[in-house]
Amino acid sequence: MFIQTEATPNPAQMKFLPGQTVMPSGSAHFPNVATSERSPLAQRLFAVEGVAGVSLDEDSITVWKADDWDWQLLKTFALAAIMNHFTAGEAVFIEVDEDAEDSLTDPDADPELIANIKDLLDSHVAPALADSDGEAIYRGFRNGTVILELTGSARDLRLNIEHMMRHYLPEIEGIAEFDDMTPKPGLQTADGLAIKKLLDEHVNPQVAGHGGHIALVDVVEDTVYLRLEGGCQGCGMADVTLKQGVATEIRAIVPAIVHVLDVTDHAGGNNPYYQPGKGG
Repeated sequence: MFIQTEATPNPAQMKFLPGQTVMPSGSAHFPNVATSERSPLAQRLFAVEGVAGVSLDEDSITVWKADDWDWQLLKTFALAAIMNHFTAGEAVFIEVDEDAEDSLTDPDADPELIANIKDLLDSHVAPALADSDGEAIYRGFRNGTVILELTGSARDLRLNIEHMMRHYLPEIEGIAEFDDMTPKPGLQTADGLAIKKLLDEHVNPQVAGHGGHIALVDVVEDTVYLRLEGGCQGCGMADVTLKQGVATEIRAIVPAIVHVLDVTDHAGGNNPYYQPGKGG
């Protein structure tokens, strides 16, 4: 397989052309690892240190690099990740089953309320996200909770979307992310169960004293995805805690793990135990 590369007007971007179809139709943009759950290819690229964003279209893959990385080195790693992905024959993008909406909606849910929720998403939420490359797609309604598929900036504006929807429709108790409702086989593997046990029995009792919690999002091949919650979200010491503490402990019990990635929206932290710049 021969993969061509092509420079773009933006020095932080590079286009990779694998010589075969990437997306059968449309395109997909993943501004960070947290948005990439539906693309095994994007997840593999985000596992490469220095990759800051990924876009897919019909015949190309565009990669964004972090500011402190040079393309001469990063291009080699990105090429290897793309080559390994296509050689393995894995899916590039996982389409959502349209029947999933029915399975995530209470059978006795009020049809008028469902119609109002969809109308609110179209009339208020979609226009608010239009200029920021985000989308909030209705996927179901269960126990008073609206299940939404959030992409791009919609993830960062999750609380704003929830407040808006509850303001106009008081019957709504909250929103949940579709990705958290979908099965993640990696969590049920021996490695996934061992890592969850480590977090539940050892790591989280320690961070609980700071009002924090570390959730296991998924385990995909040699990569673990974690989300820092509570006092850990927005914590100025989160990166140190993750890289020097939690990641080390995870690799000690599961040596096959190479990458431990943080998918937290730290900008959304409301009550961080540490503030950036204040040290420990």
